[in-house]
Amino acid sequence: MTRLDILQGTLDLLVLRTLSGGSKHGYQIAREIKASSRDVLQVEEGALYPALHRLEARGWIASSWGRSENKRRAKFYRLTRQGRASLEAQARSWEEYVRAVGRVMKGAGSDVVQEAS
Repeated sequence: MTRLDILQGTLDLLVLRTLSGGSKHGYQIAREIKASSRDVLQVEEGALYPALHRLEARGWIASSWGRSENKRRAKFYRLTRQGRASLEAQARSWEEYVRAVGRVMKGAGSDVVQEAS
C-alpha cells in the first residue's frame, strides 16, 4: 500500500488526538501518527512544526522544554483545556464528514441525482 498524503485540515485533528494521550515532543507525535495509521500516514517535519505552532497560537496546545528519551533537549507539547474542547468538536465533524463521504462512495443519493435530471 502506498502512503497517503494527509488531507489539508486533518493534520491539526491528528495532532490533537495524539496529544490527548499525554505530552509528547514532535518526533513522538509524528511516530505515533505513523504507527497508529499502520504506516499509511507519514507526517513530514515541514508540515508538523508549522501545525504545532499554529495550534499553540490558537491556545489549543502548550509547550515546554524537557529531555527526550535519549536525553536530548526537546520541546514537549500538551493539550490545553481549549484544545480538548476543539478536539471533541472536530472529531464529531470528522465523523459526520466520513459518513457523508461513505454514503457518496456507496452511491447513496444516486437516485436523487437521476430524479433531478
